[in-house]
Amino acid sequence: MTLASRQSEPVTCGSEYERLHKVLLCQPRYMAIKEVINETQEQFKEENIQVKRALKQHQRFSRLLQEHGVEVIELQPQADYPEQVFTRDIGFTIGGQVFIAGMATDIRQGEEAVLKNWLQQEGLPHFQLSSGPVEGGDIIVNGRTVYAGISSRTNEQAITELQSQLPDYEIFPIPFDEKYLHLDCVFNILSPEEALVFPKALGEQERQLLESRFRLIEVSEEEQFTLGTNVLSIGNKKVFSLPVNKRVNQQLAERGYKVIEVDITEIIKSGGSFRCCTMPLLRG
Repeated sequence: MTLASRQSEPVTCGSEYERLHKVLLCQPRYMAIKEVINETQEQFKEENIQVKRALKQHQRFSRLLQEHGVEVIELQPQADYPEQVFTRDIGFTIGGQVFIAGMATDIRQGEEAVLKNWLQQEGLPHFQLSSGPVEGGDIIVNGRTVYAGISSRTNEQAITELQSQLPDYEIFPIPFDEKYLHLDCVFNILSPEEALVFPKALGEQERQLLESRFRLIEVSEEEQFTLGTNVLSIGNKKVFSLPVNKRVNQQLAERGYKVIEVDITEIIKSGGSFRCCTMPLLRG
């Protein structure tokens, strides 16, 4: 399929690393740690979120995406949803359809309805998963293969439903240590051959599977905490990453990636980084 024909489609996504053309964001206008739902938030619950700083960082990230040719669409933030900045979790695009997730925690339930309303207004193809909790941070796409994290946020019933909607895809369930929240906090695909991984979070079988498919770049425990795996690829080996993750960034640069460093450390206090903050609508 040519680039021109891909761009004429309303939505399409077949990987984590092809050229990103259109993405859905949401400003952290009402971001706050109200109910602790992960270990990162536990560490920052007293300090909480400096919203003005988070907004400034998010706006710079959005501006840089646009400067690199990505069309940015923003959902309207709502006061009821303090985690709405993490648009990746509420939906994910596979092939020519957006799948609307089912949020696992009370504080995030309702965000799906905002996404669904927007998709309906835009006339974009979508399907709402309903058999169990599933969040986009646990869904990683590589061509006709989908890696699906089994976690406190995504269960096997939801993955079975997703498989029924994608009969031409092979879905690999990847259980991991639930304290790391989502699969993309410990694993992320950079290219057809390379991926970032925090191996300590995975079992031996899962590590062997990924080692058989990718050249793995290992992330240290320190840089896992600052979400070293949760980079965003925008195509042509260009990757958004945090400046604090110096070792990760050096390893990426040594392998020919152009690392675009942006500080969003105020946002990661709530447990998500670049991939978490972006829901690709059009790649290819």
